This record gives sequence, structure tokens and C-alpha cells, in this order.
Amino acid sequence: DNIYWTDHGFNLIEVARLNGSFRYVVISQGLDQPRSIAVHPEKGYLFWTEWGQTPCIGRAHLDGSEKVVLVSLGIAWPNGISVDYEENKLYWCDARTDKIERIDLESGGNREIVLSGSNVDMFSVAVFGAYIYWSDR
Repeated sequence: DNIYWTDHGFNLIEVARLNGSFRYVVISQGLDQPRSIAVHPEKGYLFWTEWGQTPCIGRAHLDGSEKVVLVSLGIAWPNGISVDYEENKLYWCDARTDKIERIDLESGGNREIVLSGSNVDMFSVAVFGAYIYWSDR
């Protein structure tokens, strides 16, 4: 069992065992202000959001290989990210566009707006079964 996290100061994604041992950097190149991560252990994927000069949603294998950008248009401050394991969808919320959106986690296609508000400043999102939960500041 591993735990993954982002290091905003150094633009890294790291992993370690739950007891803190075997800590290492998974992704250190090409990140610009990573914010949030989600893991799909069964498929072996790691997903993250970035706020930097080019905000995006990225995906890589759990070892950091085969890094791809799934979404780079129409986002500004992508914050929270969550995997719907039953439907194979990836959800994220954006604090600037005030939306929760989703895509197919394999292809990055079929982008849909799930919720759109005004002045909501969405910070995190979680999906469980038929429900979507979010927080705002």
C-alpha cells in the first residue's frame, strides 16, 4: 500500500509506503504547480491537476512513465480530482470556471459539465456511487 502526494514548492509528485519507507519521486519533470492527485490502482494510473502557466489534467502510470495531458483547454484553476471506478470517469473541479467536469479516464474524451455554479470557488470533489460531493472555500 502506497501513498502519493504533490509537493507544490518543488513541483514534484512523490510516493512512499504508508509507514514512510521507500520514498521516491515519481514525476519531477514538466510539472508546473501540481495541485491534487487521484490514483486508480487497478488500472495502474495516476492523475493530477496543475495550475501553472498551462493549467491541465495529466495522467501517467504509477511509476511516472507514459505521462500524457488529458485536458488543457477551457480550464484555469483545476483543484480537486476524483476517479469514478464504476463508470471509468475522471472528475475535477475548477475554482475559476466554477464547474465540475468529467471525462473518460482512458481516452480523455467525452468531456461533460456535471455542475456549473457562480461564485462557488470549488476546492475539492469526490465521487462515490451515484453521488458527487464537493467543497468550496
